[in-house]
Amino acid sequence: MIVPSHAMILAAGRGERMRPLTDTTPKPLLKVAGKALIEYHIEALVRAGVSHLVVNHAHLGEQLVDFLGDGGRWGVSIVFSAEPDGALETGGGIYRALPLLGGGPFWVVNGDVWTDYPFASVSMSADTLAHLVMVNNPPHHPQGDFLLDHARLRSNGVGARLTFSGIGLYRPELFAACPDGAFPLAPLLRQAMAGGKVSGEHYAGRWLDIGTPQRLQDLDKALRGRDAAGV
Repeated sequence: MIVPSHAMILAAGRGERMRPLTDTTPKPLLKVAGKALIEYHIEALVRAGVSHLVVNHAHLGEQLVDFLGDGGRWGVSIVFSAEPDGALETGGGIYRALPLLGGGPFWVVNGDVWTDYPFASVSMSADTLAHLVMVNNPPHHPQGDFLLDHARLRSNGVGARLTFSGIGLYRPELFAACPDGAFPLAPLLRQAMAGGKVSGEHYAGRWLDIGTPQRLQDLDKALRGRDAAGV
């Protein structure tokens, strides 16, 4: 079993679909139930044993740096990976941050999702390059992303697909042949899947892609209702 001590939260996106909210505030700092989205991830990762956290940033990145500081108030060490205007896409952002991620398997979490996924130890064989958390297809993405077959993920084939949650555990070796610069993560994952090197799990708990102001408002209402009920 692997218990990662390092994690990365992806926070460099522009958040175009969330405008005008993201014109003045980075998407991970938007609040639900009185707490910034990114704080939910930090707290969950710390509970799972993460002690070193990397946060990448581009758009309004100074606000993230000012808000998060060194991470001391959450009991975690936070360092930042600055990216140029326009950011580096997911793959490029992770590759740029590799020197900060400890050399072993590390979690990566999209900063614009909310979930109650319990980050914990994961069984991951030595030849597995990535382990992805998959969720039921949301209404805005009914076609899904990948096939989960006996705990392995495939990008091709016949069968019901699940949606990638934006939560994954990665080995640095997945990025070994990558160049510095902007590039997407999906082609790397598909290539590794073709070699049988990507495992997965289906998480049926709560997960939401905060892609629009309406979804943010709906989540805020749901969490405030839960807190009021003492759940």
